Amino acid sequence: MKIRRLTARAWAMTATLALAGAALAQTAMPLAELGAGMYRIEAEVAHTFQTRQIGLMNRRSMPVHRGMVFVFPEDATHCMWMRNTYLPLSVAFVDAEARIINIEDMQPQTESNHCARAPARYALEMNIGWFAERGIKPGDRLRGFDGLPAPR
Repeated sequence: MKIRRLTARAWAMTATLALAGAALAQTAMPLAELGAGMYRIEAEVAHTFQTRQIGLMNRRSMPVHRGMVFVFPEDATHCMWMRNTYLPLSVAFVDAEARIINIEDMQPQTESNHCARAPARYALEMNIGWFAERGIKPGDRLRGFDGLPAPR
């Protein structure tokens, strides 16, 4: 009897791990090389509904020149928030021409909305202060956005 319980528990654990692995595989995001001024950015690309919903949730750290770019299906005044996000982030809202509209700093695990001040096609999240420390500001044009995958 005890052996059967252990076997059932082991089977349940294996099934749970398999489902978790499948979910992770579904949310794996492609990487894109972007640029801001003389700086290179390695960005995970959130271009599906699912990956845009998950974003950088549950991450505890991110390398300095790494970020996440959100590719939206339409130009709109998109908003971001920080539920279940443990990293302080700066988000640059970017128009369809790859120009920064505005940059907002966001604190971890908050539900305050941080919105684009004009219709945006993209949002680029980096570690907090990344843009300011490099003198990157609204009106600056970014590179590499023309090679991003189409939103789904």
